[in-house]
Amino acid sequence: MLKLLLGSLLLGTLLQAGSINIAVAANVSYAMEDLKYEFNKLYPNTNIKVTLGSSGKLTAQIKNGAPYELFMAANMKYPEALYKDSIAVTKPVIYAQGSLAYLSSKKLDFSKGIKIVEDSKISKIAIANPKTAPYGKAAIEALKNGGIYEKVSKKFIYAESISQTVAYAVTAADLGFIAKSSLYSPKMKKYKKGVNWEAVDIKLYTPINQGIVILKNAQNNKEVKAFYDFMLSKKAKDILESYGYLIP
Repeated sequence: MLKLLLGSLLLGTLLQAGSINIAVAANVSYAMEDLKYEFNKLYPNTNIKVTLGSSGKLTAQIKNGAPYELFMAANMKYPEALYKDSIAVTKPVIYAQGSLAYLSSKKLDFSKGIKIVEDSKISKIAIANPKTAPYGKAAIEALKNGGIYEKVSKKFIYAESISQTVAYAVTAADLGFIAKSSLYSPKMKKYKKGVNWEAVDIKLYTPINQGIVILKNAQNNKEVKAFYDFMLSKKAKDILESYGYLIP
């Protein structure tokens, strides 16, 4: 009888075990391990597979049949398009707001604000591709609102994602426009606020509302729904806030 009971419990555990395939905007990569860790406290048998990339490229993959079940985008444009096309089965909702920062491996005078990019010491500026990456689009908007886009556009080095922009900012470029959340990675501790980085004035660009949707591949997947609900919980929002995101 005991063996039968233990067998039933084991079978129940195996049935509950599963995986979630999530497409995640690159800017969220730094917070994902903490998010996965907290979720697995609640659902220890769920394996979370994360694919990182620019929101535009991930959207293209989803439209072409990539087997993602949940999409955490860097803005609302792409999940809204997927919902309109009935590829997403939940209406897009905001899970966090992202913000921009400047980053350099050099010591710079950030008191100049957006005008810092005009400095003669800044010959190369890393920026995420504005056609596919919302943070790149926001950076362009900030430069235009700052009245200096035309003066500095020739300095741009384009990256395919915000994580690649971070790498360029401290290697191939003199400065980069990155997601502020990137600075909360343990690897970034050596870069100091006011010396190597500073937040971009929020008044210069439209707040980056980051959207989440469940995709049709997971329409009846309880584990995907559980992770979706977790991402909208206070615990997840506290984690995101600790990584520099704004919580609406």
